[in-house]
Amino acid sequence: MDTQFRLDGQVAVVTGGGQGIGAAICRRLAAAGARVGVLDRETQPAQTLADELGGLAVTANVTAEAEIQRAIAQVEAKLGPVSILVNNAGITGRSAPLWELSQQEFDIVLAVNVTGVFLCSKAVIPGMISRQYGRIVNIASVAGKEGNPNLGPYSASKAAVIGLTKSMAKELVGKGNITVNSISPAVIATPILEGLPQSTIDYMVSRIPMGRVGKPEEVAALVQFLVSAEASFTTGQCYDISGGRSTY
Repeated sequence: MDTQFRLDGQVAVVTGGGQGIGAAICRRLAAAGARVGVLDRETQPAQTLADELGGLAVTANVTAEAEIQRAIAQVEAKLGPVSILVNNAGITGRSAPLWELSQQEFDIVLAVNVTGVFLCSKAVIPGMISRQYGRIVNIASVAGKEGNPNLGPYSASKAAVIGLTKSMAKELVGKGNITVNSISPAVIATPILEGLPQSTIDYMVSRIPMGRVGKPEEVAALVQFLVSAEASFTTGQCYDISGGRSTY
């Protein structure tokens, strides 16, 4: 058996884990030996995947602190202390120029994509510090580096995720073997694309030198490395997985 990047004995929570990139990450971490808490706002997809993986489904809204605290407590009661957190839950919001969006539309994207990362991380970090070990990976986006037209709130939120990742990483240095990193995918083939106009998707794909969308499994492979024990000297980073769109 290949022992590289194994996660035996680890407990992982993946937010937005019921479908898309989140589901691919859950499958990848479970295959590497982790016990996985599939956290999603939709009960059925989370339960179906948890049953498949022998994990635990937990339903929560990542913008509600009490729900997140309860969900993490459920995972730790059933699976054990959380040593891996993947903040994957996110929404794109409506595709439109900034001046056509309401404040409510702006606020909800920031709440899910940024406040959700804050609340989920806050819920697990004290335990990681007490055990002197932890891995956090936040799923950002190339949009957070370059800005996608007609996706202003999404672009702003993902830039915030990258900045929050760097801040958390520096705060946790010296508090144990705890790392915090982010990943910036270009457009990935997931159900989230169903809510976007084809013109927006075409724009994003046109910016990718490889000329194709990425696969959720490709993102999951990078996540597995970053949450492994071997990734012990890597923190505060933002890794692009963009088919060559961004190389910085």
